[in-house]
Amino acid sequence: MPRPRKMRFVQGPPVVDGFLPNRMPPWGRAEIVLPIEGLEAIRLSDLEGLDQETAARRMNVSRQTFGRILAEARRTVAEALVMGKVLRIEGGHFELPPRGRRRRGRGWGGGPF
Repeated sequence: MPRPRKMRFVQGPPVVDGFLPNRMPPWGRAEIVLPIEGLEAIRLSDLEGLDQETAARRMNVSRQTFGRILAEARRTVAEALVMGKVLRIEGGHFELPPRGRRRRGRGWGGGPF
C-alpha cells in the first residue's frame, strides 16, 4: 500500500483557470490539465526565482518531490504550447497556508502572505 500524500501548500487559488490557443490546430481541440500545485511550483521557481530547497519548504514537500512536481508542470505547459492544446488549471492535492499563526519546523515558510 503506498504512503499517503502530504498536503502541498499553495499561496492561493489561481487568478485564471485556463488558457486557450488563439487558433485551434488542424487536428482539433485537445485539453491538458495542470494541477494547482504544479502552477505553484512554476510560480515559486520560475517567477519568484527561489531555489528548490526554499520552494519545497514553502510547499511543505521534500526537495525531490518539488523537483518532480516542477518537471511535470513544465512538461504539461510545454505540451500545451507546442501542441496548441487548451490548458486547464484545476485539481491536485493541496491546501491553502494557515492564516494568522506560524507553523513550527518544516512546513509553511511564511512569506508575504
